[in-house]
Amino acid sequence: MTHIRGGVFTRADARACGYPDPDIDSLLDTGGWRRIRPGTYAPHQTLTLVDDQMLHLRRLFQVLRRGEPGLIASHQSAAALHALPLWGLDLTDLHLTTRTGTPGLQPSGIHRHVRDPVGPGVTVWNKLRLVTPARAVAEIAATSPLAPAVALTEAALYAGLATPADLRRAINNLAEAPARDGDPLGCGPARAQRVLELAGSGSASVAESRLHLILTEADLPAPSPSPPPLLEEHTLDPASTLWFPDQRTVVEFEPRFPFWSEEFDDYSPEASDRAFGAIGSTDAEPPEPLEYCWISWTDLDYPDLIADRLRTTFARATRRTGVHTLDPRRHRRRP
Repeated sequence: MTHIRGGVFTRADARACGYPDPDIDSLLDTGGWRRIRPGTYAPHQTLTLVDDQMLHLRRLFQVLRRGEPGLIASHQSAAALHALPLWGLDLTDLHLTTRTGTPGLQPSGIHRHVRDPVGPGVTVWNKLRLVTPARAVAEIAATSPLAPAVALTEAALYAGLATPADLRRAINNLAEAPARDGDPLGCGPARAQRVLELAGSGSASVAESRLHLILTEADLPAPSPSPPPLLEEHTLDPASTLWFPDQRTVVEFEPRFPFWSEEFDDYSPEASDRAFGAIGSTDAEPPEPLEYCWISWTDLDYPDLIADRLRTTFARATRRTGVHTLDPRRHRRRP
């Protein structure tokens, strides 16, 4: 509740979450919670860590509660309410969809998207009207840069908030929706379809999603879904490694902004073995890694540099194996 509302909540919200009045007053007296204004509070830690997403949510909550009727949160604003990662997205303006009005950016900092009819994919949560996760992802994929859109799409798939069928249906609805002048959404369904084609289910963080996209665009081999075999001198985290068995290479990266996922208590050990690629008794022992490559979060801003580094690492591992592979694209030498 605190995260969705931008770090603030009311006394009624606290009661709904199970806090009785004596506990609320005790937290206020001891400084655990701070009073923002009469009847509105915020945790002390939240007040000291305010980012663009939190400020966006605070403005959005006030506009939806006190603004004109018929406002529907969409695009980045709806993704923020669904707690999806907003890395790389512009949070300067609020994105709202309505049936009437002038489309485009308003002086109040609201980007109005006019749709008549509004179309499917609208829901109500906590008395707030917003589009569904699938529609929010489709709208962002149609109007935002490629890397943030792919990361957001993979986060929605990872969390189970949308399925590929839901996203395809939402993109088709965007293509059929009439767009007004000043609204770029009408020219973006093809771009959204491209994002859906690039998005996979193997990423567990924004950093891993960006790295997968760099591999795809550089035409490099795809990593194995199984974790790398561990050596005694290396302690690897499966959540921050990629294993290339054919190249005998392990790529370690900085797992920034992990995706959220609900863990179920009835998750069986067999399902865990399949998810993490555990080796069975009858499976062959995988080859040990020969080369290791480290990629930091700042390195991801230079895709060409990462591609060259990976190619060099793959080539070094190939030389160490002593096995030469034939490149069919290489010209034959004439005697």
